[in-house]
Amino acid sequence: MKTPDDIAISASLADATFQAYREAVIRLPPDVLQVIRKAAAAETNPVARGEFANILKNIKEAERLGVPLCQDTGVPVVYLTIPPDVPLTRGLYEGVAEGVRRATREIPLRPNVVDPLSRHNTGDNTGQGMPVIHIQPGESLTVTVLPKGAGAENVSGITMLLPSHQYGIEGFIVETMLQAEGRPCPPVVLGVGIGSTFDGAAALAKEALLLPVDTMTPFEQEICNSVNRLGIGPMGLGGDTTALAVKVKTASCHTASLPVAVNIQCWAHRHATVEVKR
Repeated sequence: MKTPDDIAISASLADATFQAYREAVIRLPPDVLQVIRKAAAAETNPVARGEFANILKNIKEAERLGVPLCQDTGVPVVYLTIPPDVPLTRGLYEGVAEGVRRATREIPLRPNVVDPLSRHNTGDNTGQGMPVIHIQPGESLTVTVLPKGAGAENVSGITMLLPSHQYGIEGFIVETMLQAEGRPCPPVVLGVGIGSTFDGAAALAKEALLLPVDTMTPFEQEICNSVNRLGIGPMGLGGDTTALAVKVKTASCHTASLPVAVNIQCWAHRHATVEVKR
């Protein structure tokens, strides 16, 4: 039986999920906007400069009109931070799902979630295993929404390298982007997961996309430079910038393993975090 506190937290979580989804699909985070503007200013290819102009106009008009940046509003990937005093109950999942349903109706979002075999569309972006919810401990109750479009998700990749083949990490990342070409709507952000297990590396790669993109470590910058030398450019039409940033998260792994995953994100790197009012 649900307690009044459970019901209240679920309702507040639904409101926060809706707010985060609306913010994510309409406005880019400041760090993402900064790297797009920086890349646009540095671009030397005339066609690429035109594509950057279109991207920046798209960003401006979406905010002015209060509409999503892209017609593919993705599938709902949600990260919750849970403080010690909040019990892990079904109400948390129900609150997130209700926020997604409300966002689908009111923003609105394109209903993208279907059964993998029958392809039946639920119509509200919820369903078996949807929204995808990751729970982490934290000091406050927050919800982060990371809408994930199919164009970039479909060309992501994972491999299991030999432990002695650390030199192959950069090559795999570059090869993944080379095969993707213009399909993920570059310039992209590449989330990279190194270590853990087969599934854990993929989770790390997606989590890496939530790291600030306006700074990179020397390792990340080296990989980013290699990706940009591919010359794929904005929208795959050629240019100096194929990747806006590369972000890496690592975790310990088995002595016999070296999992590496690359989760590609398009230029519309949408995500937002809202603290849940309690």
